[in-house]
Amino acid sequence: MRRETELLFDSIVREDRSVVDLLSTNYTFVDERLAKHYGIPNVLGNKFRRVTLTDENRFGLLGQGIILTVTSFSSRTSPVKRGKWVLEQILGTAAPVPPPNVPQLEENNVVSGEPVKLKSVRERMEKHRTNEPCASCHKIMDPMGLALENFDAIGAWRTQDSGFAIDASGQLVDGTKLEGPASFRQALVKYSDAYVRNFIVKLLTYGLGRAITFTDMPVVRTIEREAGKANYSFTSVVTGIVNSVPFQMRRAEPPTESAIGAAR
Repeated sequence: MRRETELLFDSIVREDRSVVDLLSTNYTFVDERLAKHYGIPNVLGNKFRRVTLTDENRFGLLGQGIILTVTSFSSRTSPVKRGKWVLEQILGTAAPVPPPNVPQLEENNVVSGEPVKLKSVRERMEKHRTNEPCASCHKIMDPMGLALENFDAIGAWRTQDSGFAIDASGQLVDGTKLEGPASFRQALVKYSDAYVRNFIVKLLTYGLGRAITFTDMPVVRTIEREAGKANYSFTSVVTGIVNSVPFQMRRAEPPTESAIGAAR
């Protein structure tokens, strides 16, 4: 799964595609085992190869197993973790901090030797949200995560959860209706400016070797504006960062003791 995402990113870089394509690209890279996991036919052997996706639910990063797995628990999906990941890593918006003593989501398990009635994740979350300290935050993240509920905890497609039909519908805070992964991806692409800005912030952070502060944001917006003229190609983003004042004027790292010793 990790290799799939590495190869997708590599293709964006080498082909100088728009960084927005990471959200919406209609191809991916799989070997036989991953192809079977996704239900993609006619892929044999352990060599990764590029395949065109016919299921639009798999388009882009949000259809990839590694993203769906790291945003789940070991035993079930987590719409909250998935929504939080999209909010922070895609849109660059800090998720609300949960209040103290928030009760955990109840699990489907056995209590006092008796099996409890099974419930879907959506049903358990609806009960969880009846606590007012939880409701205000969950209404932001939950629709995002629930839109991905057709993907199980390791990213395989499913139509049922604990015997109940999956309901991936919802509504974002801006009123956008969601019906599943495809409609959610389309909604995110509408906010590609926020995604691109966050992409630039993360790449600039890497380039500078330090956290980005509010004083850097005019530079970020300038890079975003100039890259937009080239449809946010990867090269245009990197060039904007390299030519920026913070990168050009970056202070040299202080010499380490080992470097001083070697010079002597």
